[in-house]
Amino acid sequence: MKKKAVNERLKGLIKDADLRNRVIEHLYSGEPLFGEGSVFSELLGNAINQILEGEIEHFLETERAKGKKNKRNGFTKKQVLSSSGKLLVHTPRDRNGDFEPELIEKRQRELANGIDGLILALYAQGSSVEDIRRIFQRVYGVTVSDGKISAITDKILPEIQAWRSRRLASMYVVVYLDGVLFKVRQEGHYSNNAILSVYGIDVEGNRDLLGLYTTENEGARSWARVLEDLKDRGVEDVLIFCTDDLAGLSEAISEVFPESLVQKCIVHKVRSSTRFVDSKDMRPIRKDLRKIYTAPSRESARTSFEAFKVTWGNKYERLVKSWEDDWDELIVFLDYPKALQRLIYTTNPVEALHRIIRKLIKGKAAWVSKTALIKQIYLSLMYNEKSWKRSVHGWKAIQRDLVKIYGYRVAKHLTEP
Repeated sequence: MKKKAVNERLKGLIKDADLRNRVIEHLYSGEPLFGEGSVFSELLGNAINQILEGEIEHFLETERAKGKKNKRNGFTKKQVLSSSGKLLVHTPRDRNGDFEPELIEKRQRELANGIDGLILALYAQGSSVEDIRRIFQRVYGVTVSDGKISAITDKILPEIQAWRSRRLASMYVVVYLDGVLFKVRQEGHYSNNAILSVYGIDVEGNRDLLGLYTTENEGARSWARVLEDLKDRGVEDVLIFCTDDLAGLSEAISEVFPESLVQKCIVHKVRSSTRFVDSKDMRPIRKDLRKIYTAPSRESARTSFEAFKVTWGNKYERLVKSWEDDWDELIVFLDYPKALQRLIYTTNPVEALHRIIRKLIKGKAAWVSKTALIKQIYLSLMYNEKSWKRSVHGWKAIQRDLVKIYGYRVAKHLTEP
């Protein structure tokens, strides 16, 4: 009785009795509303065909009003992909061949209903092409080929190229350099590669990812090419580069940006230099190292380091020597006010960005190409940019201190009020 009453109410909306009955049965069945073979997909297809019929009728009326002789000439059948499944579309034709449908163009094979955006969103969250294909089949009942998914994700390549070659600010206060390793699978073989990320803070306190670069390794030569690219894209000056302990990187920086200071990451240094420390000594050594990098001044830090050498120098000569060799680049941050110290003593401020990259790499054994990696990382970073693209808190105070310290070198790059 209930279905009969519903049938009566739907008469005005769906005139075909058989289709109306199938719609009601489908609704009460509890099955997914959309997908291949769904009655609702059929309804959508019918609606599209009716709209196309209206388009050609309007077109022919306009033609006749202009005094042109033209009339209908049948239609062309084609399947169109949509998030509701494959739709059978009848595209009307005219005798003169002048009719151009607007809803679904002649060569269009996809209904513009957000399927591209959904695929890109899934890809940005780390889903593989095969994962996306399975999701569409399972959730929407839609079969999307691997080639189709790859073609949709390839559409962002021009956007990526424009982003990678965009003009940058003339000065950055801090630039963080860091690399992450990944694997590429080619012809059954795996090879290690690196993605180099450059993350900066400009003179107005805005954080931004300046570039992503894929290379065969994270060597100083690779970083030198990255630095040259930054210069070619408009970067004239950088006050401080924050880096890890990579050999030769400081020299590469000084060749391209001779006035810049290098601050080696304290966190990286503590971790790498205590790698071979005995377990029983680890806690007291880290406690004594902390006294060095939390000192209020260079002089105080040096005093703490001399005390450290006396206590641990005989047993851990290599550890002491590594700090001695890098001393000037480890304590650069102590020359600045506390607020700026927190930004430069470690590369940790860029970790929000790197967490996104590492999450993708951790969840996947290898990529088929560097291009596939860049596509997925770029999309992931852009979809999650709120976590890393934001202004530095309390920047105005830092900016005033920078002008006091550097004078015109910083002031000339400031935006006029």
